[in-house]
Amino acid sequence: MSDAAIDIETVRWEAADGVMLAADIAGDPTAQTVLLFHGGGQTRHSWGGTLCALVGRGYHVASVDLRGHGDSDWSPGGNYDGSVFPNDVELVARRFDQPVLVGASLGGTSALMAVHQGRERDGQDVAGALVLVDVAPNIEPAGVDRIRSFMHEHIETGFESLDDVADAIQRYNPHRPRPTNLAGLEKNVRFRNGRWFWHWDPAFMWGKHADSDETRIVDFEQRSKALEAAARGLTIPTLLVRGRQSDLLSEEGAQKFLGFVPHAEYADVVGAGHMVAGDRNDVFTDAVVDFLEARD
Repeated sequence: MSDAAIDIETVRWEAADGVMLAADIAGDPTAQTVLLFHGGGQTRHSWGGTLCALVGRGYHVASVDLRGHGDSDWSPGGNYDGSVFPNDVELVARRFDQPVLVGASLGGTSALMAVHQGRERDGQDVAGALVLVDVAPNIEPAGVDRIRSFMHEHIETGFESLDDVADAIQRYNPHRPRPTNLAGLEKNVRFRNGRWFWHWDPAFMWGKHADSDETRIVDFEQRSKALEAAARGLTIPTLLVRGRQSDLLSEEGAQKFLGFVPHAEYADVVGAGHMVAGDRNDVFTDAVVDFLEARD
């Protein structure tokens, strides 16, 4: 199902500290709500195929631009520390009745922490279920560094053309076919001063995300411990989806998560890397739908 075949409304919701988040929302509002949160450096359009497929299966779906990404506001003062994203996810989730949270990478860790802190706050779950996409408390530092390097590479200089954007993406993700229609890339970049720049706030990669930050390793370890504690506290239905070719979440990391969350289900998607939904959207969507329908 294409975007043109469904009615998608773009809305803006207030999140933490007054930041306004952009979201695409579609489907029957009386149906189960599924909230989609993308990874760092991506936008809500990364879930385009998934949104349409889930709406086609009868779900009410919203795909959200995280702060500093896409059409959402940039964070005041360039603040993108570990708490702001979970706070935003929690506030969005509380707009609905027990939504399903689906988060990839940064969106996944933010959703996990949002569930944890929401329960700590008032003893109730802000979500009815959680789907983590290629992320868990224990991830591979080499995979993190490769993502960071990719995001830093053109942060200041941008790209001369959309062809250059496509080339950069294919170098990072060589097993995915290079797009023949480059117009779709315009959803992920901004054109200014004669060049194309990624559609996110450069400040997102400064501070704790910077290559020169000496606290990065310590912060990485502390973050893993916080995520592990959050995972151990999960009681809601949970699905972990891994891309089998991922260099960020290893099979060992996935199995550790399943040890923390014995009731969790697991889908290992063949032919997919870290960008699971983009690499094998059909298989990914089927796994999510099977998980959701088993709860009905």
